[in-house]
Amino acid sequence: MVDDPLNNLDRRILHLLQVDARGASDTDIAEETDVTGTTVNNRIEQLEEKGVILGYNPEINYEAAGYPMRVLFICSTDLSRRSEMAKEALEVRGVVNVREMLAGEENLHVEVVAEATSDVKESTEQLDELDLQIVTSNILAEEHAQPWNHFHQEIADDPDTPSDDDSEE
Repeated sequence: MVDDPLNNLDRRILHLLQVDARGASDTDIAEETDVTGTTVNNRIEQLEEKGVILGYNPEINYEAAGYPMRVLFICSTDLSRRSEMAKEALEVRGVVNVREMLAGEENLHVEVVAEATSDVKESTEQLDELDLQIVTSNILAEEHAQPWNHFHQEIADDPDTPSDDDSEE
């Protein structure tokens, strides 16, 4: 990869943050990466400044929070307006996630959470008012996610492999 913005230590830190961003202190990460907490803190700040780390969001069980309805709307819009429509869709009541697809007609996926079917209907009407064509909708039963484990995790797991730059910054 040309101009790789990450070295092995950065990758290891990112992986550990993905596993448990809230519970992983700089000290915990330092122990896992064989550097100091100061180095970890500095690296995290640099990754945030570069826009590699965009934020820290909780994973929410919407059903346990009183919102048992989760619907995925597969929508269509002009590719030239896709980003604009994604931003507008985020303003619709109940929308928690909008994904822009690279190409094709089904190029905007909109996830809505709601307490009841009537709330989903309201969200549907608001999406329609934006001139998004809803191609299909699916009730989501479960979502399974995991940390992306390709930040050279094999290197992070090998204690005999030094990182690219373990020095203090």
